Amino acid sequence: MTDKPLQTLGEFVIDKQDDFQYSTGELSRLLSAIRLAAKVVNREVNKAGIADITGAHGNTNVQGEEQQKLDVIANDIFITALSQREVVCGIASEENDDIIEIKCGANGHLSKYVVLIDPLDGSSNIDVNVSVGTIFSIYRRVTEPGTPVKIEDFLQKGTEQVAAGYVIYGSSTMIVYTTGNGVNGFTLDPSLGIFYLSHPNMKYSENGKIYSVNEGNYIKFPQGVKNYIKYCQAQEGDRPYTSRYIGSLVADFHRNMIKGGIYMYPSYANAPNGKLRLLYECNPMAFLAEQAGGKATNGYKRILELQPTELHQRVPFFCGSKNMVEKAEEFMSQDEETKAMHG
Repeated sequence: MTDKPLQTLGEFVIDKQDDFQYSTGELSRLLSAIRLAAKVVNREVNKAGIADITGAHGNTNVQGEEQQKLDVIANDIFITALSQREVVCGIASEENDDIIEIKCGANGHLSKYVVLIDPLDGSSNIDVNVSVGTIFSIYRRVTEPGTPVKIEDFLQKGTEQVAAGYVIYGSSTMIVYTTGNGVNGFTLDPSLGIFYLSHPNMKYSENGKIYSVNEGNYIKFPQGVKNYIKYCQAQEGDRPYTSRYIGSLVADFHRNMIKGGIYMYPSYANAPNGKLRLLYECNPMAFLAEQAGGKATNGYKRILELQPTELHQRVPFFCGSKNMVEKAEEFMSQDEETKAMHG
């Protein structure tokens, strides 16, 4: 009796083509571009210690954050890969001020999809060899195909995403994605350069024992968040929970989805709207979380139902095991000051 052969990412996309309500050929090409770019970025990340690509680049991005050298490299790699497959009419990146218009084919602008991307989430961790990742979000354009892409193609609610996912560059490299029919993870075999299905039908447990938050900002947190953290730390029932915070959203999310837990990046004094970007980070992760049986909110409202108003808009983010997120919301709703801030 032989083991069933592993299924590749390409085979999986073809096998599940009926789950995707749009053209599977286009999705396949799009995911193929992301897969190729992920392998190239993985190579760069893995040689970061021996090549001069660690540290700061010397520029700041549109959010005023210092760009790392690998931020710029990863951004270029993904934009190049996505723009050459004639399947994307526009790209928005956390590292770019404005949208990038892509002309495809003889007639130009005929592609139906736009991609929003955080090319290298957690890049400041590169210098210390901690897991980093790429986050991507895919929408169908709302403007007329054949015309130049516009900002409204990108400012769509998260509920309109047709696919989203992330790549985690860690002890192994994985692509985890959803098209609205569950979440599946694929691990890269570096000897063959092929992603194989390794984590089928990934699910959050309803309850977890991990809470992930930057407790260095505790004193600045809203009272409701402070009260929830105290609840997590209390010696009662199945508590205290374990505190685990890597500082790389992809890594923290990935661990919590597998083990059960909650990730929190609330508003605080220095960041009244939180720090994470709605379009590049929160929407794709919220889509994944819900497809895996979890929950994602800004403390009061479902992330996927928020109407974006800016390309680089920030929101507070609470995401993870359903019962843990709802308990956090309960504490937040009891804090009138924070409730008033978020309507």
